[in-house]
Amino acid sequence: MKNNEKTPALQHSQYKKGEIFSRLHTHDGPFIMPNPWDRGTAIIMENTGFKALGTTSAGLAFSLGKSDRSTAVTLQETLDNAQSIVDITSLPVSVDLEDGFGKTSDEIMQTMRAAADTGAVGGSIEDYSGDRQNPIRDFAISVERVEIAVEAVRQMNFPFTLTARAENYLYGIYDLKDTIARLKAYAKAGADVLYAPALPDAESIKAVCLAVDSPVNVLLGAGNRLSAAELFALGVTRVSLGSALSRAALGSLISALQELKQHGSCEFLTSAVGYFDVDTLLMKGT
Repeated sequence: MKNNEKTPALQHSQYKKGEIFSRLHTHDGPFIMPNPWDRGTAIIMENTGFKALGTTSAGLAFSLGKSDRSTAVTLQETLDNAQSIVDITSLPVSVDLEDGFGKTSDEIMQTMRAAADTGAVGGSIEDYSGDRQNPIRDFAISVERVEIAVEAVRQMNFPFTLTARAENYLYGIYDLKDTIARLKAYAKAGADVLYAPALPDAESIKAVCLAVDSPVNVLLGAGNRLSAAELFALGVTRVSLGSALSRAALGSLISALQELKQHGSCEFLTSAVGYFDVDTLLMKGT
């Protein structure tokens, strides 16, 4: 359902969620935004008490039996996943839109509009090129793509929070000067939130926060092991987890399968959540 085809009640709900999500970045203090990969994990995260959710391209890819960042996961699969999460939660949802799923201006703008049509109130665009040999797009092209995404979201009839990502460190390009320059340019282009995944230490994170006036998102546990409280103290506004929770769940599954294969035992159940506890988490508040 396209945004302009939604009922007044749905439009009002999306507008309010958009306002809430925007306010989280500007007035309500720093917050943690966990990343569900399906309906069940979204329900559990909401019922655990978080204020907003962000989809994860990697978590989705793993759940589909696909590789992340290889164009294996389609835009439609991304949108369907976002829709399923938006439909099951009352929280604001931001969508991991990777590189915007487009090479042209029209394609990027269509992606942003399609994300909004799911009911989401935020989304991201990154400067990863998809080419592992040359993983980061040219500076000027990257800025132009952010400008296109900004143009699209500013045409929406509700507040849509756009996050612009500088991917250098995630792909082994340890250039803080270029990363900061990109983030500053993305902010000037109109991005609402800035994000450089896998910054290695407190010094680099603080340098980013001091260099820009926009809210900064940091990926928990990637590149460093700083806690959320430590990140907030450095000036970070939002902490997300990307694929971390999905990988933690898969880690427990793999460990259990190895124990089962090698020993035929089920000691893994010692750390498993109880059957009825899961049921309670899924039903709480519904």
